Amino acid sequence: MVESQDLRIKERLDLKSPNEIAKLIPLSSFDRERILSYREQVNDIIFGRDKRLLAIVGPCSIHDPKAAIEYATKLKDLSDKLKDRFFIVMRTYFEKPRTTIGWKGLILDPDMDGSGNIERGIMCARKLLIDITELGLPVGCEVLDPIIPQYIDEIMSWSSIGARTTESQTHRNLASGLSVAVGFKNGTSGEIMSAINAIKSAESEATFIGISKDGLASVFKTTGNDAGHLILRGGESGPNYYEDEVEHAVEELKKMGLKEALIIDCSHANSRKDYTRQKRVLRSVIDQVAWGCGKIKGFMLESNLYEGAQKISSCKEDLKYGVSVTDACIGWSETERILTNAAKILEDADKKGGVLEVL
Repeated sequence: MVESQDLRIKERLDLKSPNEIAKLIPLSSFDRERILSYREQVNDIIFGRDKRLLAIVGPCSIHDPKAAIEYATKLKDLSDKLKDRFFIVMRTYFEKPRTTIGWKGLILDPDMDGSGNIERGIMCARKLLIDITELGLPVGCEVLDPIIPQYIDEIMSWSSIGARTTESQTHRNLASGLSVAVGFKNGTSGEIMSAINAIKSAESEATFIGISKDGLASVFKTTGNDAGHLILRGGESGPNYYEDEVEHAVEELKKMGLKEALIIDCSHANSRKDYTRQKRVLRSVIDQVAWGCGKIKGFMLESNLYEGAQKISSCKEDLKYGVSVTDACIGWSETERILTNAAKILEDADKKGGVLEVL
């Protein structure tokens, strides 16, 4: 018989179901309660019930669990110091969308050699998310592969849909069923309507095909996600974090009958892909909030133990510890300095004029 299917599949490997992996790497009932509290705080900020800013801070991507834990420990200490002004969520991104080719993240290629040991990557990511949660720090992930959330979704406190996938109906359907708030980034061109349309779509009920916790192909019917929000990350036309762009975005959200809630990405096109400019973007964000812009609900920073970025080497021993292998990041000392200064600016504004009282 002539074969007519799987003609380009060279190998198939069975994957443990989400329930099987959850049994191997369980989440405690205490951590479940803690995560529910984190999600509630995130939602309170998005909906304006909590006047703090949501701060999504962490590496562009995680490739070394040991360095990630060291970073998380430092971030937890800083979070405790700044908790009156910021609710800090660690950026824990394990999947990297690519325009063409390149390393696709810890989950899809944990050995960073193209071997694609996805089961090991999922288990590594799940354990790391739980370890960070046990430190007392909430985690946020980008949702890229539509199957992966079944393995880690109960650990997340916030999530995002990236610029390259915000137009995808698959991801809009998926977001409508996620149990966490979802930020949609504007497209790589810089236009914002695709992300705003995505928020509107994800707010509605959806029906889609996925896998169950038992690994079975299933049909899911969702209630819709009312905690969607817009992430401004700039684009080919330049940055879009300035007051005029923020006001325009708010107006477009209002026209669509959506929450007027924005998060500003201090990296990517907003920093013109220069990691040292993230502090400028953050300063503008904080100034706008201090002057009464209550529509900005938070910001994102790409930060690691040490500044800069490095190429992935065939010899992993050559990799510098705590340095990004994807987008360049600011180092820890800079992270601590600018976040502390940002909190101080907000505190001073509050004392001088009570601006934060009327956000």
